[in-house]
Amino acid sequence: MSSISLSTDGCAVVAIDLQPSFLKGIEEAGRVVRRSRFVLQAATLLGVPIIGTVQNVERMGPTDPLVTDLLPNPIAKMSFSCWGAAKFREEAASIGARQFVLVGIETHICVGLTAMDLLREGYEVAVCPDAVSAGSIDRHKLGMERLRDAGAVPIHSETVAYEWMKSAEHTAFRDVLKAVKELR
Repeated sequence: MSSISLSTDGCAVVAIDLQPSFLKGIEEAGRVVRRSRFVLQAATLLGVPIIGTVQNVERMGPTDPLVTDLLPNPIAKMSFSCWGAAKFREEAASIGARQFVLVGIETHICVGLTAMDLLREGYEVAVCPDAVSAGSIDRHKLGMERLRDAGAVPIHSETVAYEWMKSAEHTAFRDVLKAVKELR
């Protein structure tokens, strides 16, 4: 079983395909967007780089308005795995991340294939089960099982933020805590 310790140094968040056209068919889509937004807010407050993607943007449309302010320039892609997009690989390399936290949709397709590729490339991968989903609970559950078996670590979105901060003495603690309380 894999285990990682998240750090703001060398970590990045990948927000995958949070587009309204896809979200319409996603189980608990509202939860996915809210929890993804929380991870993006925490990353922003803590200086963790964010890479956003949109799938087939010309046909499927832009990022959901609830996260657009935190994903100003998502990378357009046609590949299901983010790793299949040259611009994504370039951005990942320029950030210098060794760890990636994944949020978005769908667990068993774009999120899953991205995680598998990142793992094959030697990165540590955490997936927030509360900030990802699929068209049905069984697809989500099977996707998460496969990812865990492959070495990705399931981690709740709140845990990500607290693990990044390490202590209540962190300068951004009160701001992150406010975001936590807004979601409860």
